[in-house]
Amino acid sequence: MNWRMRVVHSTGFGYDSPVTSSYNEARLTPRSDQRQNVILNRVETTPATRSYRYTDYWGTAVTAFDLHAPHTSLEVTASSVVETEAPPAPSESITWADLEAEPVRDRFDELLTPTHYVPRNRRLASVAKRLAKDVEPGDVVLAAAQWVHETLDYVPGTTGVHSSATDAWEERNGVCQDYAHLTLLLLRAAGIPARYVSGYLHPKPDAAVGTTVAGESHAWIEAWTGHWVGYDPTNDVAITERHVSVGVGRDYADVPPLKGIISGGGASDLDVEVEITRLA
Repeated sequence: MNWRMRVVHSTGFGYDSPVTSSYNEARLTPRSDQRQNVILNRVETTPATRSYRYTDYWGTAVTAFDLHAPHTSLEVTASSVVETEAPPAPSESITWADLEAEPVRDRFDELLTPTHYVPRNRRLASVAKRLAKDVEPGDVVLAAAQWVHETLDYVPGTTGVHSSATDAWEERNGVCQDYAHLTLLLLRAAGIPARYVSGYLHPKPDAAVGTTVAGESHAWIEAWTGHWVGYDPTNDVAITERHVSVGVGRDYADVPPLKGIISGGGASDLDVEVEITRLA
């Protein structure tokens, strides 16, 4: 089944004192790939700015903009219309011997190497080894995601934007970012290349056409087992037409929706709102 959705992602900043300069990058444009087709996308700011776009190292569309007039607030709104469909049924997975071959490990070295968010952990590596025992790589993807889903409780506020997979595991709590990072840790420890995916999820499988609902940014994983296979460990579901992907990378640090540097200004308030409408 194909879906057409409109996603409006608004982020507002308020500052205690004027910001004199602001340099920003927005990763808010959905990907166009075999599963998605972006019909419309625009990123607008208040105050208005001039922007330019480029594609980063990981293939994510970036809108860059800067402000040089004093301002006490900044609003960034991304509006997109995208058509999605569920991925095709996965083909036959490759073997462990294929994954251990030098050309494969060289090609995916960055998606096998530990990072701040996905660090090396001996105890979790033992879990990965147990999950991979006597099964093929494709089965480990599902087993790892389900293990994370059963291990963590979804509790907003118990982890922060800088929390690692190990932090979430020790707390046994987290949000979608943590579920994705912990799944990546297990897969990489097992020798399976895996990447972080940022995007959106329509919360209602039976969504009525034309109805706008509150949404939020979401995260899941994709693992390479001869082809890219996606899975959502937070909800313990395969990727469907309700998932809208925006960016991919090693972890959250490669795909933050907004990041920037400011000069001047004091403490800031942040307000984020996502609205999703199924159009067809």
